[in-house]
Amino acid sequence: MSSMFFQCLQAMLMLLMAPVLAGFLSTLKARLQNRHGAGILQPWRDIRKLFGKEVVLAEHASWIFRFTPYIVFTATAMAASVVPALLLDTPLSLTADVIALVALLGLARFFLALAGMDIGTAFGGMGASREMTFAALAEPAMLMSVFVLAIGAHSTNLTTMISHTLTTPLLIQPSIAFALVAMLMVAIAEAGRIPIDNPTTHLELTMIHEAMLLEYSGRHLALMEWASMVKLLLFSTLIIDLFIPWGISVESSFIGVLLAFVIWLLKLIVLLVALAVLETSLAKLRLFEVPQYLGTAFVLAFLGLILHYMLEVGA
Repeated sequence: MSSMFFQCLQAMLMLLMAPVLAGFLSTLKARLQNRHGAGILQPWRDIRKLFGKEVVLAEHASWIFRFTPYIVFTATAMAASVVPALLLDTPLSLTADVIALVALLGLARFFLALAGMDIGTAFGGMGASREMTFAALAEPAMLMSVFVLAIGAHSTNLTTMISHTLTTPLLIQPSIAFALVAMLMVAIAEAGRIPIDNPTTHLELTMIHEAMLLEYSGRHLALMEWASMVKLLLFSTLIIDLFIPWGISVESSFIGVLLAFVIWLLKLIVLLVALAVLETSLAKLRLFEVPQYLGTAFVLAFLGLILHYMLEVGA
């Protein structure tokens, strides 16, 4: 079958499965807390309900506030579409570069922060300043973690790095372990999960991402929430691609892609179960402790890079 078909299939799966997996995570957390939960399809019901509601705009809202939901969702969807999930070699393989991925997510974050400040509310500006401050610490840690793998593959292209990992003998490498821990810490921060942020909080003074969405409603809020769910799935898939890519299909065959889908789904479930247990057992960090958390992630990634040079490149 055509690789273009599977490319479109991957992109659609990333968009359609993101709310389902977000609902699975919420339901699992509810069960761990001895609650029944709303069900795994509740995020889809919320998105459908929001799309049916009227959009309410502030009197002084500019074009930035109006267009930001579409820019954020489009940039996040484009970033998710280039990340290999089922098939390794696709028509967009050449564009599946980590630098381009960070740029797309940075574009979404830039407009989200502008929209938070556009209305002029105290909480919007507060959330925007927090978001940009923590992003300035999270992005270097993420790139440093990826560079540990990129040096061995001699490329920052995701397809090239995955191919290098698949063809390299499976060994326990300290540098990869440090990079994995750093990437997991960054992914939690970028997705706005506990202990960095609480996506279900109603306390405005503790909000980071949600504080920038307080003035949105209707389809605008639906697109923002949907983009946030896609971002969680994107980082989960990115961790799978970089550190445990075994099982991804290397040929454009229906059976191979179907098997890759089952393996990918199982890996996602394991990651989400671990995240649910982590969020249930930990409390949210205080805001002034978040820079220390992200600084620790950067140091771990940097140690992984040094160990890579000392133990592998030097050898």
